[in-house]
Amino acid sequence: MKSYLTKDIRNVVLIGGSKSGKTTLAEAMLYEGKVIDRRGTVEAKNTVSDNTEFEQTNQKSVYATPLYAEVLNTKFNIIDAPGSDDFSGGAIAAFKVCENSILVVNGAQGVEVGTEIFARYAKQYGIPMIVAVNQLDAEKADWDHTIASLKEAFGSKIILVQFPVNVGPDFNGIVDVLTQKFYKFKDENGNYEELEIPAEYADQAEELRSELMEKAAEGDDDLMMKFFDTMELTTDEIRAGLRAGYSKGEIMPVFAVSGKKDVGVKRLMEFTINVAASPLGTVAKTKEGGEITCDPNAPVSLFIYKTAVEQHLGDVAYFKVMSGVLNEGADLTNPETGNNERLSAIYAVAGAKKEKVSSINAGDIGCVMKLKNGKTDVTLAAPGVDAIEHMVFPDAKYRCAVKAVDKNDEAKVGEALNKIAAQDPTIIVEYSKELRQTILSGQGEQHINLVKWRVKNEFKLDIELFAPKVPYRETITKVATAQYRHKKQSGGAGQFGEVHLLVCPYVEGEPAPTKFKIDGKDTILNLKTSESFDLEWGGKLEFYNCVVGGAIDLGFMPAILKGINDKMTEGPLTGSYARDIRVYVYDGKMHPVDSKEIAFIIAGRNAFKEAFRIAGPKILEPIYNVDILTPNDYVGPCMSDLNGRRGMIINQDMDGNFTILHARVPLAELYRYSTTLSSLTGGAATFTMKFAEYQPVPADVQTKLLAEYAAQEKEDE
Repeated sequence: MKSYLTKDIRNVVLIGGSKSGKTTLAEAMLYEGKVIDRRGTVEAKNTVSDNTEFEQTNQKSVYATPLYAEVLNTKFNIIDAPGSDDFSGGAIAAFKVCENSILVVNGAQGVEVGTEIFARYAKQYGIPMIVAVNQLDAEKADWDHTIASLKEAFGSKIILVQFPVNVGPDFNGIVDVLTQKFYKFKDENGNYEELEIPAEYADQAEELRSELMEKAAEGDDDLMMKFFDTMELTTDEIRAGLRAGYSKGEIMPVFAVSGKKDVGVKRLMEFTINVAASPLGTVAKTKEGGEITCDPNAPVSLFIYKTAVEQHLGDVAYFKVMSGVLNEGADLTNPETGNNERLSAIYAVAGAKKEKVSSINAGDIGCVMKLKNGKTDVTLAAPGVDAIEHMVFPDAKYRCAVKAVDKNDEAKVGEALNKIAAQDPTIIVEYSKELRQTILSGQGEQHINLVKWRVKNEFKLDIELFAPKVPYRETITKVATAQYRHKKQSGGAGQFGEVHLLVCPYVEGEPAPTKFKIDGKDTILNLKTSESFDLEWGGKLEFYNCVVGGAIDLGFMPAILKGINDKMTEGPLTGSYARDIRVYVYDGKMHPVDSKEIAFIIAGRNAFKEAFRIAGPKILEPIYNVDILTPNDYVGPCMSDLNGRRGMIINQDMDGNFTILHARVPLAELYRYSTTLSSLTGGAATFTMKFAEYQPVPADVQTKLLAEYAAQEKEDE
């Protein structure tokens, strides 16, 4: 394979909902680009894109697979992204290395929630979209309905470059209003006749061409002036106007295709080559706030957007050359760690097919095997080049606890999970000291099930997934005092320390009170010293020394504080972390010989524990902001389900045929919510969740939690 110049490269990610036919369309693109001589099918489990056992077994894409085709002296790099939101990380990684996208829409279904989701991602990352209405050979294909749904979803951005003829099983013709040709397909191998537009379609073609000219003119001021003067633009001028509008994300050109029958696929690729941007001159931001321009004459740098472990190959890192020319045998450095890597061999890649090449130009995509430290989201570059800004992925929305079925495998399971997470940044594995559980988080239950499958099939280990504990917090609601004397005498030197302290709630923005009733007397505490701590688990602890007359030496205050901090990690109600408390040490006693730090640690800990118990302790629970995107028809069931989860609907927004529900829901009620939401809406809705704050649990919930904790403590005795 030859080395392509940067200007002759197009990087395109295929996006869209599940069942829109992206993998089948990619297969036709590879066929048109002479990479394969026979097209596979998802059903036959022999497509180039879905080449893993899991994908073939489940007949769905779960990885973003890099592919390429060679068309019109151009290297057409394709990344076939998964259509499920559970695996959206693949599409987001692809947006980091692609300048263009083709939004694939199911011609029998029109715009679906998956269409909306991935179009939003593309907009968020500034990637312009060409629309391919696919599966127009399906029995229930409906071009008019699909176009109506596209216009409803994306408004005036939608502009038709083509319209189909004989939609349905006999689909074999396309009227192209840009080239003013009728393409009649003779077989299912992309062979067609180029004819004049038949008379019965002439009026429709003329009307759409006028709309195309007008939209193209809007992209360029000079074209607009000419169009106003002559009401006519040449094909090249229309193409130039479309290029300008497309690059700014102001238009979404629409094409009619059937990936299965290879109808219209080559024409879609030709248009993309003519109108879509090459990577030449594009700019990537660096972590240091600088920029790296895609220039073959600049120092070499590459960005690893994906890693995988592949059978017979081992670790494979997929990258884009961001600048310079990458030659085999290159020695590069990770700017963040200083680690060196030698790229002994580099490859062009089409799924499982790897073709060794001697060099790769700026803007092109390739892969390398068996790097020592080359992981996902890593930059490798010549000395002096900064690291490229890291990818940003959505917050996890499914969390569960995980453990090895065989306790002897716990270390091996941990290693396996960490290896998977290193390949997929949307998988998060963390051990919670607070919960004493390993927590596995991802984008949905399908995502987590893939992890379980990989651990079982790739690492030969069995794991169990179950509901995680909830990281509750405890606080107090009123003022309380307590005192504790620690006295120990055993032969030699003894231990003595006595602490009197007061606790009250910490309230953000309110000054520390100093007037209290202690032992029935109104008392004003003199704040001699004060310390404020932002707790690592959230909330505040404020500690005040109010001791007068030298009852406790100042040198023992850190020991008292240490004792208090010890008990802050184990509240009396459920053993959860405590937060938002003010502690005043106002009196005590010490012994000239026996007082030691350990004595005051113990005294401070026990005095705080007793005061906490009588200060109206309250359990707090984590509350999450949850945004649900659902078709309007399912708003009622979604709201009803949220109410059953103690959720509170804050407001809602309309977005075409979709409603966005904004709610606040306790984390305790969100386990497997993604599965429930999918069941409620037939897979048509999705959601995001993000931590908001801690709030007191209702009285009945607190009673239940107290009973559960008491039962657990009894069981542990």
